[in-house]
Amino acid sequence: MQRDIDAFLAALEGERGVSPHTLTAYRRDLGHFARFLSTERIGAWPAVTPHVARRYLASLARAYARSSVARRLSALRTFFKYLYREGQVSSNPLVLVRTPRQPRRLPKFLTPVEVAAVLGAPDLATPAGLRDRALLEVLYASGLRVGELVSLRRQHLTLRPGSGQAWDDELKIMGKGRKERIVLLTASAQDALRRYLEEGRPQLAGERDPDDVFLNARGGPLTDRGVRLIVDRHIRKVAFDRRISPHVLRHTFATHLLDGGADLRSVQELLGHATLQTTQIYTHVSRDWLKREYDKAHPRA
Repeated sequence: MQRDIDAFLAALEGERGVSPHTLTAYRRDLGHFARFLSTERIGAWPAVTPHVARRYLASLARAYARSSVARRLSALRTFFKYLYREGQVSSNPLVLVRTPRQPRRLPKFLTPVEVAAVLGAPDLATPAGLRDRALLEVLYASGLRVGELVSLRRQHLTLRPGSGQAWDDELKIMGKGRKERIVLLTASAQDALRRYLEEGRPQLAGERDPDDVFLNARGGPLTDRGVRLIVDRHIRKVAFDRRISPHVLRHTFATHLLDGGADLRSVQELLGHATLQTTQIYTHVSRDWLKREYDKAHPRA
């Protein structure tokens, strides 16, 4: 079974160009399912029936949130579709298994005042502070995913033609599924990035000096976890009571664009969403915020 899982993951990486993070999640989810089959004394994929799959989902439902159950079910569906294509099973048993209904949750976002507080939190007298300011500015200005941010290389950054030392306001990003897109940078993000690259990064890089744009304190590439720790630290510094992940800056980027009058199709393009439906949730966020502001401001609300 493990050999089949490994072959599937290799096919995913080669054919669809999924990220290392996604591959790790698939490996973990399929390994968990294989261990469940072992306890059920099932040693071959054709023996997995819809009834077996439902028993597995029932066991998950007792220990995990609906979103986690739905993610694992999606991984299994994709895996059995691969097995069917390879002729190892005669049907996909997951086709007849329903996905648990998900509660509709609106993404969290920051107000402009809160964003200003977070961006102003890093200490610009230190190399790490210059890095953190550039990192936060780029996340908010561009709506990048954390994985896209940490994959930035110096060759992705270009100087604007005929501008001396001014960075271009465009970044070419390789997003999910190896889909290339262009994101934009605000003037303040360009300035923070320039200052970090000129003053902060050389001190962090030392002799190692890898191609990665954002480096950790030892001069190595900054990881997804490293970015999360940085955001958490500066959120605590400005004394916010709620837990805010780096992804909230992406949500904030989209919400503020729509509040400012950007059209949904443009926001979809900047976020790198495959469908407009994914982006539409931000219209609900924006409308919800507008109603709260109305209730606070209108004397008869």
